[in-house]
Formats: sequence, C-alpha cells, structure tokens
Amino acid sequence: MNLLFKALNDPTRRAILELLKDKDMSAGDIAAEFNISWPSVSHHLDILKQAGLVVSVKEGQYQNYSINTTVMDEMMKWLLQFTKKKRKL
Repeated sequence: MNLLFKALNDPTRRAILELLKDKDMSAGDIAAEFNISWPSVSHHLDILKQAGLVVSVKEGQYQNYSINTTVMDEMMKWLLQFTKKKRKL
C-alpha cells in the first residue's frame, strides 16, 4: 500500500494515469505528452509499475502501457472500509 500511495503522490504520475484511463499507450506516446526528459518519464512509469498501477507489454520495439484496474479496485475497497464505521457521540 505504501508504494501505491507514493506513486499517487506525484502529479506527473497521476497525469499518466489520466492518459491511460481512455486507452493503452506506448512509452513514447506517453513521453510526448510531457515537457520533461525521457528518463524522467521512464522513472515515473517504473514507479507506477512497481505500485501495480500500470502493466506493460512489449510489442516489437515498443512498450505499451495500460492501467491495472485490479489494484485500483483493491485500493477503493481499502479506503471504503473507513466510511462504514458509525461514529458514536
């Protein structure tokens, strides 16, 4: 869970997830959307992969990325457990 929150803490990584919510993208297509160096984008993608938020598949010479919704579902279940408890006054 710590890796997950670390990954979500960065605005660039959240922006990458926003890009991937509609379609899978190659690493190059993702990098083209940002005004930062290719190694920086690669670093952000690696952190997202480590957290399980994205998965990549090598197709020819390209790495294609997609969102791993299973991890998102698990995170939401974990967060929602805190809303179920009733407060006693």
